[in-house]
Amino acid sequence: MSFERPPTIDPVAAARWHATAPALSPWLHEEVARRMEQRLQWIRQAPQAWCHWNPVRGGLQAHALVRARYPQALCHIVETAPHLQAQAKALAPAWWSASRWKGAGVCFEAPAPGAVQMLWANMALHMAADPQALIAQWQKALSVDGYLMFSCLGPDTLRELRALYAALGWPLPGHAFTDMHDWGDMLIEAGFAEPVMDMEHITLTFASAPRLLQELRELGRNLHPARFAGLRGRRWKAGLEQALTERLAAPEHGGQLALTFEIIYGHAYKPTPRVPVAGESAVSLQDMRAMLRGNSRR
Repeated sequence: MSFERPPTIDPVAAARWHATAPALSPWLHEEVARRMEQRLQWIRQAPQAWCHWNPVRGGLQAHALVRARYPQALCHIVETAPHLQAQAKALAPAWWSASRWKGAGVCFEAPAPGAVQMLWANMALHMAADPQALIAQWQKALSVDGYLMFSCLGPDTLRELRALYAALGWPLPGHAFTDMHDWGDMLIEAGFAEPVMDMEHITLTFASAPRLLQELRELGRNLHPARFAGLRGRRWKAGLEQALTERLAAPEHGGQLALTFEIIYGHAYKPTPRVPVAGESAVSLQDMRAMLRGNSRR
């Protein structure tokens, strides 16, 4: 099975968002990361080194939780958005901090191939124009038996907003989000093994339409190629806020405006590479070492 880039994501718009996204960790990202961190209790082997991919948007508070769980592990921080790198470097312990001397430290360089035993990526994949290439990067950084922990938005996200736009005859308010089963297939194609995927729904409520729109602007942008191409006026914005107020008010939430977010969690590990059966086979030195280590363990 092969995959193409997401057909509903404009790569130019995705690159623009990546280069200009707000330098903050949205509340939803922090909450998802907190829930994902709790899942680490089921993993027996603590990593000697791990990588936090794009921590500023992924969750600065959650970074502290994972660091506290693995205080002796070297942490590689990879912030791929240049305008967020200064904020990411603030994650280094202060020179006077006891954690700077007791722990294994923080490194602001991308890990070498096979250098980390865990890669942590929170709420990043659904905004990537080429998620397969990103997953391949993560797989390359992991050592054999290392594992990936990630989360992203699923297709049920913003179902109320999509229904509202459809009822008013407007273009789609956002690009489509990938189903968790497709993510599992992509992980296998990238060389991961035994992917475990699950999901949950989180409902966020807002006191007003302007507050709801502010939250959506912090979470992302509409990357759909067929999105409205021009600039909206004040009259259209007023109409949108009125429609949100009238159609999204939820009695079960005290009349506040409610939006659904589908959260997908994924976990997979990197298996020992297999040599293809052929008359003549070429194996990289790194893969050969990994296979030998696997045989010695068995």
